Amino acid sequence: MDQFLRVVFVLGSICVMMASWSWGAGIKDYDEARRNMVQDQIRSRGIRDIRVLEAMGKVPRHLFIPEAYRHLAYDDRPVPIGEGQTISQPFIVALMTSELAVGPDERVLEIGTGSGYQAAILAELAKEVYTIEIVEPLARRARDTLATMGYTNIWVKSGDGFFGWEEHAPFDAIIVTCAAPTIPGRLLQQLKEGGKMILPLGDDPFFQSLTLVTKRKDGFDKRNITGVVFVPMTGEIEREAK
Repeated sequence: MDQFLRVVFVLGSICVMMASWSWGAGIKDYDEARRNMVQDQIRSRGIRDIRVLEAMGKVPRHLFIPEAYRHLAYDDRPVPIGEGQTISQPFIVALMTSELAVGPDERVLEIGTGSGYQAAILAELAKEVYTIEIVEPLARRARDTLATMGYTNIWVKSGDGFFGWEEHAPFDAIIVTCAAPTIPGRLLQQLKEGGKMILPLGDDPFFQSLTLVTKRKDGFDKRNITGVVFVPMTGEIEREAK
């Protein structure tokens, strides 16, 4: 009996060691995948903002993705996150963030929290990030993920992003991660003069124009950046379009 117990103990110890090695290897694999993502998918495509590159290299993207799809976390593609939504392709996250050129003392509003990954990237660059998600389960999950990761400069709200977050306006920058047929007027009102808003514009479900809007005293400037495909903004904006 003693011999049997010794064998069980040894086998159990080996299993624990193997699990530890496997977990450690997984962490190292994610770190390497993240470094490769930054080099091969982002830097090589012309993103040169060192702060954006450092943020993308620091934030563990895989922690924002459901376990079933986690092996796709650092691929050059959007990944499902549940509720019919996706986490954007890494390059698009980097491109939109880079175009905003967020400073360390600035406050940012995000429309479409999704997994919370884009908010985490922005939180590495900005003083404060306010993010709104219309799908309540996603908002709750993102809030929990960001809190677990220790972010204290991100505020998550479940609600219709069409209305913005007026009590915290004006914002230095606004990022919209869902497609709108036109520039939402309420969001433009909540942007500081000289501030920038980036969003996918267009009502075609298969093609929109990623657009950078800069607010001026007497209006705004608009610059088209590239073609993209985002899920549409839902809520009040749908009723306005009818």
